[in-house]
Amino acid sequence: MAKKKREEDQGGGGGGWINTFADLMNLLLCFFVLLFSMSTVDADKYEQLVTSMTESINIFQGGGSAIGEGAFVSSGTDQLVSISEYFNEYENSGEDSQKTEDQKDQDNGNQNQQGNQSTGDKPLDDQAKAEEEFRAKQEAEEKEKAEQLYEQLAENASQQDIEDLININKDKKNQFVQISLNGALLFESGDVEIKKNMMPLMSKVGDILKRYADHRIKIEGHTDDVPISGKYKNNMMLSTARANTVFEYLVNKKKMDPKKSEIEISGMGEYDPVATNRTSKGRAQNRRVEIKIYTSK
Repeated sequence: MAKKKREEDQGGGGGGWINTFADLMNLLLCFFVLLFSMSTVDADKYEQLVTSMTESINIFQGGGSAIGEGAFVSSGTDQLVSISEYFNEYENSGEDSQKTEDQKDQDNGNQNQQGNQSTGDKPLDDQAKAEEEFRAKQEAEEKEKAEQLYEQLAENASQQDIEDLININKDKKNQFVQISLNGALLFESGDVEIKKNMMPLMSKVGDILKRYADHRIKIEGHTDDVPISGKYKNNMMLSTARANTVFEYLVNKKKMDPKKSEIEISGMGEYDPVATNRTSKGRAQNRRVEIKIYTSK
């Protein structure tokens, strides 16, 4: 019985190393699998990487021959510098490309803005051109009206046989045509009453003005610069009173309606001379009454 028990003990102890061996094999298998998985490389991608780096930066001296021979890089320090330069150049190229893209966007924006502006300027140019054409047409119409009015007044004065006693002038801006009466003929010095021998002249002038009763009419009195004394304190008051005398004659004697004709009066005194006040002839020309007949109704 003792011998049988010793044999069983030997048989049970002999089976223990198998478990240990199996565990070791398992560990070795896992280790080699791990090494194999770490050493697996995509050959196509690796070749593309090596080619790209060889062409872009000189990492491998000798290029493809170095790889084929299995030789590694001779100088690690140089390659680190090359790699650093490569990444710096890559970053700078990225910034430059970004700046280039931004500049392109800005240029495109400026071109679009200029295009929009030029497109927007076109209606403005058309509008300015239309306004200019309208002004030119309006000025041409006003000039034609002024010339017609001037010719009519000159013809009327000739028919009344007073063309030598009055002056008819056309405004430079074609706004009106005026009849100028010599103040020395109409009035005594410092007086505002029309001379009796000038009444026939005023009557004929009134007849002419009645034909243009639908126009705006303005009567202006003018004097020389010689100071006056007496009833009127200054030449401004005297010129206004003389204009008012002509106005009253047209309304009371010729029955012109101030509302219909829009008759206005004003005194200019010595402040709008047509000749020099240094000579007697010039002062006589400045003493006048102007009747302006406007082309607009």
